[in-house]
Amino acid sequence: MSTLKENIWKKRGNFSSEEIIELAQQAATTEAFAEILLQRNVLTAEQAKTFLRPEINQLLDPFGLKDMDKAISRLISAKEKNEKILVYGDYDVDGTTAVAVFYSFLKHEGFECDFYIPDRYKEGYGFSTAGVEFAHENNFSLIVTLDCGIKDGPRIEQCNEYGIDVIVCDHHTPEILPPAFAVVNPKRTDCTYENKGLCGCAVGFKVICAWFIHHNEPLDFAYSFLDLVAVATGADIVPVTPENRVLLHFGLKEINTHFRPGIAELLTNAKHSGKVLKVVDLVFLLAPRINAAGRIFSGKRAVEVLVAQNSEDAKVVAAEIEKNNYERKGLDRNITQEALDIIAVDPFYEDSFTTVVKKEGWHKGVVGIVASRIIESYYKPTIVLTEEDGILSGSVRSIEGIDVYDMLSACEEHLIQFGGHSMAAGLKLKSENFIAFREAFDKVVRKFTNDIRIERCHFYDTEIQFDQITFALYESLQPLEPHGPENLRPVFLSKNIKNARFTKLVGAHADHLQLHVKQAGNMAEMKGIAFKMKDWVFPVLEGKEIDLLFQLNENVWNGQSSIQLEVLDIRLSA
Repeated sequence: MSTLKENIWKKRGNFSSEEIIELAQQAATTEAFAEILLQRNVLTAEQAKTFLRPEINQLLDPFGLKDMDKAISRLISAKEKNEKILVYGDYDVDGTTAVAVFYSFLKHEGFECDFYIPDRYKEGYGFSTAGVEFAHENNFSLIVTLDCGIKDGPRIEQCNEYGIDVIVCDHHTPEILPPAFAVVNPKRTDCTYENKGLCGCAVGFKVICAWFIHHNEPLDFAYSFLDLVAVATGADIVPVTPENRVLLHFGLKEINTHFRPGIAELLTNAKHSGKVLKVVDLVFLLAPRINAAGRIFSGKRAVEVLVAQNSEDAKVVAAEIEKNNYERKGLDRNITQEALDIIAVDPFYEDSFTTVVKKEGWHKGVVGIVASRIIESYYKPTIVLTEEDGILSGSVRSIEGIDVYDMLSACEEHLIQFGGHSMAAGLKLKSENFIAFREAFDKVVRKFTNDIRIERCHFYDTEIQFDQITFALYESLQPLEPHGPENLRPVFLSKNIKNARFTKLVGAHADHLQLHVKQAGNMAEMKGIAFKMKDWVFPVLEGKEIDLLFQLNENVWNGQSSIQLEVLDIRLSA
């Protein structure tokens, strides 16, 4: 038992019974559901109605974004003069979906245009010099950057020298605004737009909406892109707060009713069951495949499959992307094991607050995924770097409560360049600076946490008894979707649980725990699955009482439906 580490469990909020009862009565719902709403900052019956029944008219006015009027006036001028426009975007899901959306919009409106996705390995992240030269050599007079550009002032200055205007559509935090014709970014300090959490694709979508609003035209065509906006919003892990919730809600409706050829082919290759797509499917089925194109071969292929007009064209590209994704999985698995082996023998990591590993030859396209995998084993901010020609480049992933962008900023003297978000970033440094940077990064994180190690923490919404777990409860939770940061799937706590009939290990590697459990003093028996928790089989078999944190799933077997616990964590009862 000493080998089983128990994580910290915390309740999301601490609302009084009076507050819970009052909202339950106002909204005509159960106290358990009322508490879940309160955890999501839904405090009144009116707010509950808006939250649970999103309407498309809840989308904010795109002209509330700073420089939107300038962006639209420049596009109008480009249309009148028949100028060539280059749509430039990053090679990840957010960037490629944004390019697919904006390029398709320009083609529909009769613009002369093309798109450009930088090579991850030759050009790196952001607006590249090669991209600028491509635009100049091919007589483009306007560039629209999507999901990048905010930190690319020197390249934009180069565009200005060439007489090329740039409209930056980005969502990364700016330090100094680049000298672009227009900068549309909700995170500008002088931008009063309420939703600071738009993904890059959504920023481009807002420009499209502004175009049609300016021309007094209906927004139906703009809304046809909500499927790709939803994919990007889900994949980029942005907060599912009011406007993003609307984008996801109607994006899921769009993707489930009007499959664009490329999405249909990607799902076929993913062996999607045909059930209604949810955010989890966007994140774990579609996003990895769209990402795989840029990780292994070229992000251009991702755009090509998303803008394909028929299944024949989409099928060919989707098949290539599926091969990319298969290769990505193998690289991910092998490099993760190599990184874990390095960590296991290096004494630095025994008391470090961070993990920073490197090796020559690791594939650049998967180092971010590997960093996330390492966090599953060692809960620390993690950097995975690959070495080539004396330069280390790679990705950073963080844990709850630590802004890695700020941490990198504090030791940027060791870096050639860096950029990203609070939870994920990219960086580049000289190989000779590795030890100094590793120590500096660890020192900065240690200082930020006041030398107190951040432990993995599981949050739950409310405690319930097994006899409260019914189909009625499960159905009542469905309007809470779509889920994501700040609106995660509800997590429940139940205490004093005992093995009812049998417990066994399942899965290809026998590392998942299948449970049939009862609660003390309760006749209801529940079935559950605890992924990668095989070590808990012995205390359960020994008959010890345990507490469970879980989410609720519907399980269909032989045509029969039942509610199953998806166990997130286990601890021994106090």
